Amino acid sequence: MSADGLDEAAIRLILARTKRIALVGASANPARPSNEVMAFLLAHGFDVTPVNPGLAGQSLHGRLVVARLDEAGPLDMVDLFRAPDLVMDPVEQAISLGARTIWMQLGVINEAAAARARAAGLAVVMDRCPAIEIPRLRLFTSPPSSVENQQR
Repeated sequence: MSADGLDEAAIRLILARTKRIALVGASANPARPSNEVMAFLLAHGFDVTPVNPGLAGQSLHGRLVVARLDEAGPLDMVDLFRAPDLVMDPVEQAISLGARTIWMQLGVINEAAAARARAAGLAVVMDRCPAIEIPRLRLFTSPPSSVENQQR
């Protein structure tokens, strides 16, 4: 079983109801997973706002980078490219901003943050990547990207 305990139906529902995503830990480096996943999400019709205080004011994949999560709202999902010990603060912010889902990327598992988000009514995905889950579940909304091709 996965770290988050979610089955395929739950992941499908989360992705189906998600339109606006704040991607925390966005990188301008095209070799970084956060950069590639952001491009993938945009190519698949999601409205993604990159969040990174060091890049604030710059453009990334045609989107303005914001410094803080509260500048990315309104949002459905907060996608976290952060070390596990650094996710509690964005989880707290996501709760206060009315997000519906916390998505912790591959290798990111924080049970305390997950419990806090669940207690506030948010769905929590841990140790997964939407750029893997979308093609795996055959949820394509546009042509496959390089991320999908690398997963095959």
